[in-house]
Amino acid sequence: MTIDVLTLFPEMIEQALSHSIPARAQKAGLVDIRAHQLRSWAIDRHGTVDDTPYGGGPGMVMRVDVAHAALSAIDHTHRAHRIMLSPDGDQLDQGLVKELSQKKKLILLCGRYEGFDARIEKYIDQKVSIGPYVLSGGELPALVIIDALTRLIPGVLGNQESLKDETFEDNLSDYPQFTRPEKYRGMTVPEVLLSGHHAEITKWRRSQRQEI
Repeated sequence: MTIDVLTLFPEMIEQALSHSIPARAQKAGLVDIRAHQLRSWAIDRHGTVDDTPYGGGPGMVMRVDVAHAALSAIDHTHRAHRIMLSPDGDQLDQGLVKELSQKKKLILLCGRYEGFDARIEKYIDQKVSIGPYVLSGGELPALVIIDALTRLIPGVLGNQESLKDETFEDNLSDYPQFTRPEKYRGMTVPEVLLSGHHAEITKWRRSQRQEI
């Protein structure tokens, strides 16, 4: 899988993805993640990527010509699934994460300021939101998407079996987990987990999962 991120702050993407599972996935060659500076496609030598909104109003709007030039340069054959991070996009859930994990190539377009000129929507395939709230930009949502879907790529996790009982699989929560110490301030580990009876442990864990 290849993931290209178009952003005004590529260092945010690169730094965050240099740790944990996304870093492991990249090191193993299972995913290629590249952050691109949108200003590289600016219309002038000053790196201008935004302008004042037509009709007036506060803030600045990111230019459609800059964003389109960046998309075209990275994906001139239009084989990638192009996503713009937007609070009014499709709500990210585990089902959508699974869909995206099947794509061979993704482009994540991160906005800032008052967002992109609406005409950019002609050149994208989907808008995605991580929740009904407003953030300063698309970088954090992009990182959430990348982290969630890289975990689903075969070979990324040390034990692929761990995916089966995770939260949101089969619309169920995960079961409670415990480790040492066995007793802590009057709280104890459920006896069934100490029994060594695997069938009973499996039964108990299934009983603890709740529909969400």
